[in-house]
Amino acid sequence: MSGRLIKVICMALFIVALPFRAPAPLVYRPGEGWTYEPYGGVPNWRRARAKEQLELAQSAFDKGDYNLALKAAHRVVEQWPVSDYAPQAQYLLGRCYEAKGQPEKAFKEYQNLLEKQPRIASFEEILHRQYDIAGLYLGGRWFYLYGVIPLFSNMEKTAGLYGKIVKSGPYSEVAPLAQLKIGAAREKQKDYVLAAEAYELAADRYHDRPKIAADALFREALAYQKQAQTAEYDQTVAGQAISTFNDFMTLYPNDERVPQAQKIITSLKTEQAHGYFMVAKFYEKRKNWNGAVIYYNEAQLLDPTSLYATEAKQRIEALKKRTQQPGQ
Repeated sequence: MSGRLIKVICMALFIVALPFRAPAPLVYRPGEGWTYEPYGGVPNWRRARAKEQLELAQSAFDKGDYNLALKAAHRVVEQWPVSDYAPQAQYLLGRCYEAKGQPEKAFKEYQNLLEKQPRIASFEEILHRQYDIAGLYLGGRWFYLYGVIPLFSNMEKTAGLYGKIVKSGPYSEVAPLAQLKIGAAREKQKDYVLAAEAYELAADRYHDRPKIAADALFREALAYQKQAQTAEYDQTVAGQAISTFNDFMTLYPNDERVPQAQKIITSLKTEQAHGYFMVAKFYEKRKNWNGAVIYYNEAQLLDPTSLYATEAKQRIEALKKRTQQPGQ
């Protein structure tokens, strides 16, 4: 028998015998991660009762050992899901993920807790924590695939985070702010239609909170203004913006943003007058005198002090003379 064959046989016997002679000390459990466990022994972080397991998790968290706290808290949730200790363990999971710099996972754990225990004493605190986490993503933080692979900033998912906060506690302390942030996320997407809808909902639902409602109405009008100015100027949406700004000034006449609203309305009306003026020129070029007069008149009436109004008035007079001439 050659030396090479002997080596191969020895290696094969070693591999076959390995599982029986040297059991792997590293054990992986979902939610708990990798753990060193001596063969035949009981892990020193695992307890037989939920109360003791939670106490260990809390102690580890207080000492800053977040990996151990995660494993211990997860065991409480998995092994004793209906015990009195499960909600606090679920809360600890969120706190641990926050401390480890994994806010997306923390948000998910908090959400699981709110869905299971909607009347938990720390309800408002948890919503505030979720609000702060969502703010990280509104600020541009990247989401992660499977919690490992960095993807990119995603305002659709960010709006979804704020939406969950509002859904969990629509009349909570933080919900009005979260509803406004949905609009802000939509604006970052440049989806001004959805942004306006989010702000409108905030203004309607929280009308009894003047500061929130005023802010929402003003932002709604701004969203319409931005929508009107995308691509070709949209006269209809510009009209919505003007109407919403007028509602804002009527409902909140003492708001410090009223002068800004008035200035924007003037600008919008000038843009509208320009739009009508260009339509009138289109009709005039095609010798549709009556149509041209109608739109020149609209431009004049919409913004009487603009240069478009002055020129429109002159064109109306010229066209009237033209239409009065025989054969025209």
